[in-house]
Amino acid sequence: MRDFMFYLNLGWEHIVSLDALDHQLFVLVLVAAFMPKDWKKILWLVTAFTIGHSVTLVLSVVDVVRIPGNWVEFLIPLTILITAADNVLMRSRQRNLMTMNYYLALSFGLIHGMGFANTARMTMSSEQDLLLPLLGFNVGLEVGQIAVVAAILVVQLLINSLFRVNRKDWILAVSSAVFALSLKLALERIPF
Repeated sequence: MRDFMFYLNLGWEHIVSLDALDHQLFVLVLVAAFMPKDWKKILWLVTAFTIGHSVTLVLSVVDVVRIPGNWVEFLIPLTILITAADNVLMRSRQRNLMTMNYYLALSFGLIHGMGFANTARMTMSSEQDLLLPLLGFNVGLEVGQIAVVAAILVVQLLINSLFRVNRKDWILAVSSAVFALSLKLALERIPF
């Protein structure tokens, strides 16, 4: 049980620590298309991200997939940038945007999973059975994402109740800010 808790904490830290800005920005821009009343849909959204993240993490730990770290560090902010741009371009088509964000969460989760791959490979390589460490990590990741989403929804509720911001303006403001930050991160990490 101690090993499970160690990996659960590792997954939690992977999403909530100050070093996890890229993951937090990705979750923020994914959730921006939703309102707090859509909380069930949001849970499915973050689960789609966890699934994508988990698939790549497993493939990496068992050494099926390896992508150079400098490319992964560039691709992660690029996924955030694309998602933010998609939000801005599709903000008037709410249903399409929400559906698209499920696909982006799942597919871009594959890339985000590579961000932790080297650390996971080194940490879990000594384990006889990978099931418990991977399960613990992914449960921690999911719980951490739910905590990040809860914080985002509280802020969104406060802003909406104080300033009466409509959904399209909220999506535009959040996505534009995240776009700018992710563009800066991507430019700083160009691998060539």
